[in-house]
Amino acid sequence: MPAEVPVLTSVLATLGDDHVLTLTLNRPERLNSFNQEVLDDFRAIWDFAAVTDDVHVVVLRAQGERAFSTGVDVVEGYDLAPEPLRQVDPANYLSPKFNQCWKPLVCAVHGMAAGGALYWLNEADIIIAGEDATFFDPHVTFGMTAALEPIGLARRIPIGEVLRMALLGNDERMSARRAHEIGFVSEVVPRDRLWPRAQDIAERIARHPTVAVQQTVRAIWESLDSTRTQALRTGLLYVQVATPPGTSRTQPATRGGYEVR
Repeated sequence: MPAEVPVLTSVLATLGDDHVLTLTLNRPERLNSFNQEVLDDFRAIWDFAAVTDDVHVVVLRAQGERAFSTGVDVVEGYDLAPEPLRQVDPANYLSPKFNQCWKPLVCAVHGMAAGGALYWLNEADIIIAGEDATFFDPHVTFGMTAALEPIGLARRIPIGEVLRMALLGNDERMSARRAHEIGFVSEVVPRDRLWPRAQDIAERIARHPTVAVQQTVRAIWESLDSTRTQALRTGLLYVQVATPPGTSRTQPATRGGYEVR
């Protein structure tokens, strides 16, 4: 039997025998925006996923027809610190890598993905989108600095595309096709194929040895904060830890070479 997932308030979570933890944002009446309950749910989710061996891959998707997520709930908001310098970035709750969860994250995006939705997308390992998906950051339209989400996005797509999204705000939305052209989205599918396709990708990844997969994710993401030389040295350590001699699915064919079976 798979491990029992934590009790959540605003997210539907299921863990099957396929080792895929499927998370469904479940506030369609609020366009799947996040409030404090959602933040608390995701802190619990990443803590659970990080230490649970039954979880090999995570899929994130959303209920409703209009939106994947429109970011922060502007009506309900979330808990703010009494002093500005003690304020915590929502990434502390929402972002898997920030929470030291290196299980691969596959995001299935439909409808609007705006503003704070980028906290999830910026740290996704694979993003696929329905044909109706649009991406935008409305902060400046409402007189707010667009900083945290665009900074994360700048690690994924060309800086010119980041600036265009951040500066145009609510006046322009990036289409799924354009997101695919610039490499933000790896695949665009008809809306009715979105969830099955995400599940298919996740199940394929979940069949691989999970330690090797997690160390692969970690080595690549951590390289973004390192020089090339340091990233290669750290990557070698992960190779040695995740794939010690005699434990991989490959066997040495010649010195320095491997035969895949």
